[in-house]
Amino acid sequence: MAGRELASKLLKTAALLSDSRVAGYIPRTREYSAAGLSAMLERYGNVVIKPVVGGGGYGVIKVFRDQRGYGFTYMKSTRIYGDFTSMRQALDRFKVKRKYLIQQGISLARISGRPIDYRVKVVKNGEHWEFRSMVGRVARPGLFVTNLCKGGTMLSCRQGLRRSLPRVGTSSKKAEMRRLTLVCTELLERHFPGIGELGFDYAVDHRGKIWILEVNTRPK
Repeated sequence: MAGRELASKLLKTAALLSDSRVAGYIPRTREYSAAGLSAMLERYGNVVIKPVVGGGGYGVIKVFRDQRGYGFTYMKSTRIYGDFTSMRQALDRFKVKRKYLIQQGISLARISGRPIDYRVKVVKNGEHWEFRSMVGRVARPGLFVTNLCKGGTMLSCRQGLRRSLPRVGTSSKKAEMRRLTLVCTELLERHFPGIGELGFDYAVDHRGKIWILEVNTRPK
């Protein structure tokens, strides 16, 4: 049984931030606004904006600020503007008609130039949670989103870690993801009784640090 569905990414993020064991794994996240976007770009240089409710990479846009000016990437298309206001006005035309959030951009480890992240799925079976899968997802060439429905390629978690970060201990990173998943599952179940399955999207950056990108209550 699938159990309760919780759609809002902001609600789930707030629950995870409430625990000091987890908070350090969460990229800076806030509701979308022009002022918030400007401040986040000033601080981080690049961010991802995504619908508060939605999945499968739908409506996800990468926004950046660099020596060329301000710009954003949607699917394979990148646009550059000389100033923030021009960029934001164009961005508003690309966003889907949903409420958005802004998330600190993470420099994902890569395989042959393609970003990789990880999906860890757990399901409640009676009183206990069971791990169902731990897989890597490599973005289709030219894209920054890794979703399989957007042409991403699946491989084992071990293979993904070994190929993207050959100098990082694969077993220790897998173990850290598993530990973190169990802590977060217990935390989310306490905040949202009735959930029955969870899909965690993890990033491992180019330095080997793990980040929780988002958690889905109806993972595909």
